[in-house]
Amino acid sequence: QVRLMESGGGFVQPGGSLRLSCAVSGSFVSINFMGWYRQAPGKERDLVASLISGGSTNYADSVKGRFTISRDNDKNTVYLQMNSLKPEDTAVYYCKVNIKYTQLLPDTYEYWGQGTQVTVSS
Repeated sequence: QVRLMESGGGFVQPGGSLRLSCAVSGSFVSINFMGWYRQAPGKERDLVASLISGGSTNYADSVKGRFTISRDNDKNTVYLQMNSLKPEDTAVYYCKVNIKYTQLLPDTYEYWGQGTQVTVSS
C-alpha cells in the first residue's frame, strides 16, 4: 500500500515563504510523476507544479518565478518551496504521484495526499 504524507502548510503573511513536503512510502518500482495541486474554496483543483522522472518541471503561470518543485530520490519525497506568497495562493495543497509497480508493464497508478492548508493573509 502506497502512502503519501504531506507536511509544511500553515499561516503566513503576504511576501512570506513556506515549504511543503510529501513523503511517499510503500513498495513500488518507481515514481514517474510527482506534482502539487491546489484547491481554493469553491474552485476546481488545479496543477501548481509538476516534476517527471526525467527531471522536467512544469509550473502554473501564476506561480512561475515564485515556487520551486524538487525531489529527493533517496527519501522518495517531493518538495514545493513557495516564496513571495500572495493571498491568492491560499488553498489546500495536494500532492499527487504516479507509481509503477513493475517495469514490465506500462501501467501507472495514481495516489493523492490528504492535503495541507496554506493560508496567506495579513
